[in-house]
Amino acid sequence: MSSALAWSILHAFNWLVLAYFIAVNSVYLLTSIFAFRGLTRYARRLKALDAAQVLTGDIAPPVTLLAPAYNEEQTCVDSVRALLTLIYPDYEIMVINDGSQDGTLARLQEAYALQPAARLPTAALPAQAVRGIYRSARYPQLWVIDKENGGKADALNVGVSFCRTPLFCALDADTLLERESLLRIVRPFVEDTRVVATGGIIRIVNGCTVRDGLVRQVGLPRSWLARFQVMEYLRAFLAGRMGWDAVNATFIISGAFGVFRRDVVVCAGGYTRDTVGEDVELVVRLHRYCREQQVPYRIGFVPDPVAWTECPEKFAVLRRQRDRWQRGLTETLARHRRMLFNPRYGGIGLIAFPYFYFLEMLGPVIEFLGYVVFAASVAGGIVTPHYALAFFMVAFVLGAVLSLAAVGLEELTLRRYQRLRDVVLLFALALVENFGYRQLINFWRLQGIVSALLRRKGWGRMTRRGFGT
Repeated sequence: MSSALAWSILHAFNWLVLAYFIAVNSVYLLTSIFAFRGLTRYARRLKALDAAQVLTGDIAPPVTLLAPAYNEEQTCVDSVRALLTLIYPDYEIMVINDGSQDGTLARLQEAYALQPAARLPTAALPAQAVRGIYRSARYPQLWVIDKENGGKADALNVGVSFCRTPLFCALDADTLLERESLLRIVRPFVEDTRVVATGGIIRIVNGCTVRDGLVRQVGLPRSWLARFQVMEYLRAFLAGRMGWDAVNATFIISGAFGVFRRDVVVCAGGYTRDTVGEDVELVVRLHRYCREQQVPYRIGFVPDPVAWTECPEKFAVLRRQRDRWQRGLTETLARHRRMLFNPRYGGIGLIAFPYFYFLEMLGPVIEFLGYVVFAASVAGGIVTPHYALAFFMVAFVLGAVLSLAAVGLEELTLRRYQRLRDVVLLFALALVENFGYRQLINFWRLQGIVSALLRRKGWGRMTRRGFGT
């Protein structure tokens, strides 16, 4: 290869990378604008509306909370205690112990006086065998199903199969819900009969004060790694998912907190067990099922119902988490690739699916190679000052501006962080996270793509410290 040809290839690739950064940041800018409009309208509604009064016992649909648990000995008791305090007229709690190898089942039996009980399934979704069914002698709405290990999707299929209510709420066993969260996330089902699924916002509990299963005071973590994740979650949920909801193109509902119509999920086949991204796969498949069966539907995001979750504070655990998330997204997009640019699937096929396919799935490859090629081009003296400035502006400065916008959305609308020092620190994190942290996360996402191509399975070890007091 001649030096002239090599220079031309490097030059072309540099401009491709620049176009990628412009595209991905432009989408974040648009979703941030849509999110601001949606959040301000939602905040006005909250001031004029009391969810507890609107959802009385006569109209609130019964809900079953499904909480798969695998080795959640440190957090399961506090999580269930929080679920028992929820303000909602009619709900059951079903913890599915997915063959835990620690003391998860024993902790639950001791804390809630579990006794063997009979319960018949209402569906037959594929799943591993059930070993035992228990009901609390103290809290009749609390059930625990003990089963052979099969993974989170397998455990959720057991929960859906034993669910008796028209709605179910999928949770992580280490999730803490605020007391009115269920009221707020169910309200769209009452207001619009087309709604088949809604998701709530996930916030990080590290650094918060937790007592009796409830978050009493919101604060930022001491760990810098956890602090960067707080910033990342704000951008992903407030500027990202709120913006996609505004254009009726919700693509992801977090597996840590989402409500679904049980009949539609059963008709669509339940959770897919051969992927680590069962949450995003189910949402994409619900879009596909409803479009193909011509079922009027809506899948949305509600910004105020909060689920608090513990985030990793160790690099190894965070790396495994992001590898798994990227694997799940890659598997889902590959499985449903016929939706790409397909007008049959409306805005999902024409807008959301292409974005996630080219910018979220393939983006880590382009971004990683972009940094490498840019560095090589600078070292070789083939990058003009104008291009170097443009690259710095779109890759770093614009990213920081969008992160600042996410913090601004939080402070202008929901304002969960009341202490001035926390707010100042959030703005500082928005400025610096694009210099190092983003590149590290991108590298781990690239590893996730490789893992998906090699068809690696399993979640990896996710250690929990438990909720502090």
